[in-house]
Amino acid sequence: MKTLYNGKTKSVLTNEENGAVYLLFKDDATGENGVFDPGANTVGGSVEGKGKIGLKISQYFFEILERNGIPTHYLGANIENGLMHVRKLTIPKLEFVLRYFTAGSMCRRFTLKEGIPFEPPYLEVTLKDDEQGDPLISERLCIMKGLLVEGQYDEALDVLVKVGEVLKKELTKMNLTLIDFKIEVGYDENGKIYVADEITPDIWRVRDKNGNIPNQIDCAKLILDKISNK
Repeated sequence: MKTLYNGKTKSVLTNEENGAVYLLFKDDATGENGVFDPGANTVGGSVEGKGKIGLKISQYFFEILERNGIPTHYLGANIENGLMHVRKLTIPKLEFVLRYFTAGSMCRRFTLKEGIPFEPPYLEVTLKDDEQGDPLISERLCIMKGLLVEGQYDEALDVLVKVGEVLKKELTKMNLTLIDFKIEVGYDENGKIYVADEITPDIWRVRDKNGNIPNQIDCAKLILDKISNK
């Protein structure tokens, strides 16, 4: 295996013999000052077993998305080795964010209280750039920078809304309220869009039935328990 990219919580690998692409799920978690936070841009620590748990959860949700007619890059998983087999795609350095309630960076940026509901959901697109602090980016700038072509910005937002509908429904069954989440998308050689990266508590915030917002480590354990008992 050759490493193509080494990220904060995952690495991208390729099998040099057949060109297959894999994501390696690490035990690292984002956060700051010893506090885990899925919205942080730095690694806050490592938790043994986190990678395999995240892979199991991603496998579960990617398969649900596929059953709901949402194409994903997921092709299979080797849980023991922490590897997800994925489609070879071109993935722009963008994150597509959907918010059902105010939380996190939005509250800091716009001086808003947490927990204000959005109806309809609030959509944002950010540039994946840690040094710049993942700034918001418009369709026009995405096209100017060569990240997307005409029509792909709105297409990705449509996919984002569809993913939100599926996640919200599934998490409600687990007595969890989806606050916000982000996804990445990728494109094949024909320009077809797929949901990429991962679907785990590393990409969302939820509120439990007691009104608490569990960090991504505790949330992953809770969800793993739910899906393991199905």
